[in-house]
Amino acid sequence: MASPNGYYESWLLSNMSAMSTLESSLRSLTWFLPGRFKDAELASEALAASLNLVSMYHDTLLAKVTQRDPHYHPLIPSSLHTRFTRAWSDKNSRYKWAARALEFIRFTELVLEMTLRRKVSARTRWRMVVLLEAMKAFLRIVILRIVRRPLLFPPIPERDFDPAALPSLSGTPSPTIAPSSVSSSPPATPSHLKNNRVPLPPHPLLTSPSPPTDTSTPVEDYLLPKALTTSSVKPSHALLKTLSYPRDWLAELLYILRPLVYVSLLVSDDRKSNRPLASALLLEVVSRTLRRTPPPSAALERSEYARRDRDMVWYLLRGSIWESYTRPKLESFADMASQKPLLSLFGALVRDWVPLIDEYYYYTAP
Repeated sequence: MASPNGYYESWLLSNMSAMSTLESSLRSLTWFLPGRFKDAELASEALAASLNLVSMYHDTLLAKVTQRDPHYHPLIPSSLHTRFTRAWSDKNSRYKWAARALEFIRFTELVLEMTLRRKVSARTRWRMVVLLEAMKAFLRIVILRIVRRPLLFPPIPERDFDPAALPSLSGTPSPTIAPSSVSSSPPATPSHLKNNRVPLPPHPLLTSPSPPTDTSTPVEDYLLPKALTTSSVKPSHALLKTLSYPRDWLAELLYILRPLVYVSLLVSDDRKSNRPLASALLLEVVSRTLRRTPPPSAALERSEYARRDRDMVWYLLRGSIWESYTRPKLESFADMASQKPLLSLFGALVRDWVPLIDEYYYYTAP
């Protein structure tokens, strides 16, 4: 008898393309819900959290299916991030569950804060926020001790394949679904395929492009994209270099503890104080200064550090910077846009989101 998980897995593989489209459409809808009706922001974030959790579960199922099917070979190789995080998830069960727990907290923390704001006092709500940040810091330290390498965001593999290519896997027998009948003889060859000696043309994605006919194109420009890099031949779990020096460890620890320090100072100090923002920004700068400079061949580490540098833009939405600079600018834009036919939609969207940044910590949390 087939298990419920087996039936759901079979249905998911048959409808993955439609499911992916539905997830994308609902996720886009969550951007326009705030301000539409009472508690619309809670409904929006609850929907977004549910979609993220369901997507994480679907990605886990699809990864199992593709790994056990020997005939499945993706046309586009997995990204370095996916290779690294999947290798560690398969290699170490503690890494897998710590990473999943960390993502579960990240997906649901804003919904929990909104619920607590409606049910309990402000003091209790901030205590819960501090507890969540302490749990996240603990899980990140656990992951850091396991991999002994810089932390990646997110710590779980991302979906980097085309769901439209997966329905072909639905015909693969699943170990969770019992076969309905066993055939005693191999299936007969269809008549239109018998004595077929004409080969089909190769797929364009599976063939190498023809050499350039333009003699002015340098040979190096043609061969360089086809050359293997060091990341292509490294084992997946070794795509990041191990932290070797105390300053490397200190840089990662400061980056991990930065959100916990920030929210702890927010709770202990006056909300108008500049100390929380200045402390978090100082830890960010010190961590950036202490961290090592990866070589050009360390593509995965360089991309992670570049993401951290881009995230510093979020400081414009925090503390006194938000109060004295960013919010007045956004409100002026909303007032100006409200008088323009096409920009009025963006102005209304800004007006709906500005109060949420004032009321909830996790909209702009580090």
